[in-house]
Amino acid sequence: MAVAKLTALEKRLRDAALEYPEAAEEFPWGERALKVRGKIFFFVNVVEGELSVTAKLPHSGEMALLLPFAKPTGYGLGKSGWVSARFGAKDAVPEAMLREWMDESYRAVAPKKLVKALAGSP
Repeated sequence: MAVAKLTALEKRLRDAALEYPEAAEEFPWGERALKVRGKIFFFVNVVEGELSVTAKLPHSGEMALLLPFAKPTGYGLGKSGWVSARFGAKDAVPEAMLREWMDESYRAVAPKKLVKALAGSP
């Protein structure tokens, strides 16, 4: 996947994240962060030719960490269920899975009232 394709994927993930109720984009620490009511639920960035994604995965985090491209998020966030993944220009990126991560993360961070408003909410 060329860097241009990674950038296009970054935009698709960003746009999907902004469709969640009350989602907003900010750039703390120079990184694109998607937030709900001031709380980060998803990071997505292309930096130095790599796509980087970070999400809070309280349910699937242990399974996610078995994947070769995933690792616990730094700064001690991994202990709280945050998982990061990196993909190079030649890597196959599992976009559908990253969208599932985004959804799980939003549901973990957003207020219950907003989660209930989602279609297909359990």
